[in-house]
Amino acid sequence: MTLFAPSSPDLRPVTRILIANRGEIAVRVIRACRDEGIAALAIYADADRDALFVRMADEAYALHGDRPAETYLDADKIIAIARRAGADAIHPGYGFLSERADFARAVQAAGLIWIGPDPAVIEALGDKIGARRIAEAVGAPLVAGSPGPVETPADALAFARANGLPIAIKAAFGGGGRGMKVAWRLEEVEELFASATREAETAFGRGECFIEQFLDRPRHIEAQVLADRHGTVKVLGTRDCSLQRRNQKLVEEAPAPFLTEAQRDRIHQSARAICAHAGYSGAGTVEFLLSGNGTLSFLEVNTRLQVEHPVTEETTGIDIVRAMIRVARGERLADDSVPTPRGHSIEFRINAEDPARGFLPTPGPIALWDAPSGPGIRMDSGVATGSVVPGSFDSLMGKLIVTGATRAEALARAARALAEFRIDGVASVLPFHRAVVAQPDFRAEAGEFRVHTRWIETDFAEALAETLAAHPRVTPADTAPMLRLSVEIDGKRHELGLPAGLLSALPTAGGAAAPASVAAEADANLVPAPVPGTLQLWQVEDGALVQSGEVIAVMEAMKMETRVEAPHAGRLTRLAEAGTALAYGAALARIVAE
Repeated sequence: MTLFAPSSPDLRPVTRILIANRGEIAVRVIRACRDEGIAALAIYADADRDALFVRMADEAYALHGDRPAETYLDADKIIAIARRAGADAIHPGYGFLSERADFARAVQAAGLIWIGPDPAVIEALGDKIGARRIAEAVGAPLVAGSPGPVETPADALAFARANGLPIAIKAAFGGGGRGMKVAWRLEEVEELFASATREAETAFGRGECFIEQFLDRPRHIEAQVLADRHGTVKVLGTRDCSLQRRNQKLVEEAPAPFLTEAQRDRIHQSARAICAHAGYSGAGTVEFLLSGNGTLSFLEVNTRLQVEHPVTEETTGIDIVRAMIRVARGERLADDSVPTPRGHSIEFRINAEDPARGFLPTPGPIALWDAPSGPGIRMDSGVATGSVVPGSFDSLMGKLIVTGATRAEALARAARALAEFRIDGVASVLPFHRAVVAQPDFRAEAGEFRVHTRWIETDFAEALAETLAAHPRVTPADTAPMLRLSVEIDGKRHELGLPAGLLSALPTAGGAAAPASVAAEADANLVPAPVPGTLQLWQVEDGALVQSGEVIAVMEAMKMETRVEAPHAGRLTRLAEAGTALAYGAALARIVAE
């Protein structure tokens, strides 16, 4: 299959690409650059100085900081590095600044090529409310939603009362499940609206949220789109991304199985029409919900590369990341036909999370990373044995992509590959994936695919709890064999290693996680931190009487919020201040029954 037309002489030259991202996606872009004969330049936060992507890049530049706001979300710092390094273009990956029109515009203003859709298109489609209007204009299917951002928790409650439950509260300028909450009861609407606003602000720098009706037990179906800068929009096929927890995808597959031809055609046509109407260019994804009764509804457009793009690559033979670079240079697509899928592909996200503890993030060092291989196996990883998963960023370590001639063959290979996979040190979601591929609901051996976006929390919850055992360690190790220092010489990162004990007499640097000095089991009145992360805020006053199950605090870890509930009724005494970094199990509060 010929993807692009013969090249024209007026293409913009791209010889050096700066990757404005980290982890697995930075590694993926580096590999695409190598295949294109382009130099790959990395940037890194302090916690990523020893990361795989930093070592793989042709050059790497320090961002000097650890939190997202001072590193991968600092647009001015990133553009300054790109100009100093002599980059021609910037690839944003996914997350962070990838869907920020102001960043894309600043990149172009600096004379650099932005590898993504034009800023005006990002604004039109990245604004979820504006995207709904475009979808309506082209006749795409839609459920009821708020006409604009919802201003207050009280307004959110009013929408719920007027339109009924459940409702989805969603970040207007975000994606990837962050800044999205689903309310099933009226009494939780206002709290979840506030939570979604905070989470959106943390992840995307903007907290505006809108609301729409939430289809109960829907499947999540999406269409991968690739468009050039000359008006051609090509749909590369569908994916099913219904296996989610807390609105974060865990398993994706292509093509989306168990659709009627009419449903598939409607998804293809709507995705093409929406992107053509918006003047889209580059890679993007148009997402839909499909209810059990066949109701199809437009969800949103992600104006960037998706985490799950490899399953489409495997079933089409198209390197989407390289195609993004070629589109940015100005190349033309050969046609707008939908490629016929070749086989079936399933992706398993490998996160540093403990599924037996509610998928709590488990940052720390990876003692062993032994990935599977063999026929039909692809591993896109951002880590290796000895890597450290930092607590400041996303928990994704890598992605296992399994492909077969049929869905049944892909499932058989997946079971084999997951059984081979070994990860020691941090907890991982491998036990969850092994349980999923054995489930009749997911395998659909009787022809009925019962998975939906809340299947993990509902239908599968009991069976999963019986299957899983908690990982033995959920806090990072306290020691490291070497103290590593990085220096830059002529724009090139170099590394020095010193024995860790050399500076053992110095005090611990500020900002380290507080130790769990008192084990929770030693005092039944203590409320332990359920995740290693930052105590973001208290929901109750010090000294207040609380009820069992009442939300008393909110913690943030890896850009996701976790609500802390009172284990029993009593009077609460705070033992940590808001803003404190805490280890898993550290004492948050003491609740004494009265």
